[in-house]
Amino acid sequence: MHGVEQHSGVLDRLGESIASGARAPGTVLTLAALEEEFGVSRTLVREVVRVLESMGMVESRRRVGVTVRPPRDWNPFDPRLIRWRLGGPGRDEQLRSLTELRTAIEPVAARLAAVRADGPTRRRLVELAARLRELGEARRGTDPEYLEVDTAYHALLLEASGNPMLAALQDVVAEVLSGRTALGLMPRSPDPGALEDHEATAAAVASGNAAEAEARARAVVVEVLEGVVDVTENTA
Repeated sequence: MHGVEQHSGVLDRLGESIASGARAPGTVLTLAALEEEFGVSRTLVREVVRVLESMGMVESRRRVGVTVRPPRDWNPFDPRLIRWRLGGPGRDEQLRSLTELRTAIEPVAARLAAVRADGPTRRRLVELAARLRELGEARRGTDPEYLEVDTAYHALLLEASGNPMLAALQDVVAEVLSGRTALGLMPRSPDPGALEDHEATAAAVASGNAAEAEARARAVVVEVLEGVVDVTENTA
């Protein structure tokens, strides 16, 4: 590995070990030990530690070292942390909390989009929903294109709300969508009702029907939540 790839690799390995609890809160690390463990330069170790500090996962103090901070101090909206948690023992809890967040924000985003979105955005949302149905009916729910279109649809819905705080959660939603696919939780044949609700949400946004847009968007995320709860309870 070189340059960016090397930095990303060390960041992922160290971040995953903290997120999984392998390096428990209160653990003190030294730059020298990390340098030796990962076989990289002191400069790269410092850069990785700075990223983890910005995420609230560690605290670096002179003559003390790098201390792992408790999970309550971490930034739960950081896409990297979400990815690490989805890949570790905290997967089920992370999936559930993210899906609960979606049930809170996406119906509101749909309602706002029905009022605020411009014409091209409304048309694009309808196009994405139609393509999702095509892929789903073709039993391509696990294809990369399905994930790409699904991610674009939900990102556009948040963006179309016209609320910058909702729009800022696009990466969070993208991580949970890709995480569900990577973990094998997406069926080849998506639920027909879910595909219909995606299209109905887009149609309601396009026609400016705020109440219908909110209701159908809620149906989409509630169906996902019920599926996640079933999976997590069965694996508990």
